Amino acid sequence: MSVQLRVLRKKMGMTLEQLAEQTGLTKSYLSKVERGLSSPSIAVALKLAKALNAQAEELFSDQALPAEGYSLVRAQPRESDASGPAHVPLARHIGDRALLPFMVYPPRSFAHSAFKEHLGEEFVFVHRGTVEVDFGNESLILEEGDALHFNAQKSHRIRTVSEQQAQLLVVVHSSD
Repeated sequence: MSVQLRVLRKKMGMTLEQLAEQTGLTKSYLSKVERGLSSPSIAVALKLAKALNAQAEELFSDQALPAEGYSLVRAQPRESDASGPAHVPLARHIGDRALLPFMVYPPRSFAHSAFKEHLGEEFVFVHRGTVEVDFGNESLILEEGDALHFNAQKSHRIRTVSEQQAQLLVVVHSSD
C-alpha cells in the first residue's frame, strides 16, 4: 500500500497533514503506512480511499488497470506470512461498486488490534484455521468453513486462535 497511498495522495495534491485531518488518523501513522512500516485495517483503508476519492483496493495495488468490466487476481500474490500484508484485495479497478472483497490474515493477539467499525455490512468466511471474532460484549469462535455476516457498524476485531495462520475471505459492502 505504501507506494499507492503516496501516489494517490500526491495526485490529489494533499500533504500528510491534510490527509490526517480529513481521515482523523495521525500524521505519524500515515507516514508509517506510506513507508510500509504499518498495514492499515480495512476500515482505515476505506477512510483513506474516501479522502483520496479512490477505491480502497487501489491503495493496495501497483498493477495496471485490467480490461474493462472485470478484475482477475491470481492466487500466488495473495499468500501472506507474519511480515506480509494482513489484508489483500481480491478485486481491483472495476469502477464504482459496493462489494469490496479481501483475503485477511488476522493477527494472533488482540494486543495491537483496536475495535473497528465502519459503514455497511461485513461477510466473513473462514477459509483456513480458526478465529475469534470479538464484538466487545460477545465473542464467537469460527472454524474452517464457518461464515458470519454482520452490520459493520458493530464494533469488532478478529484474531487467529488456531496453530496455523487463519485465512479469511472478507467481503465488505458499503454504499458510501
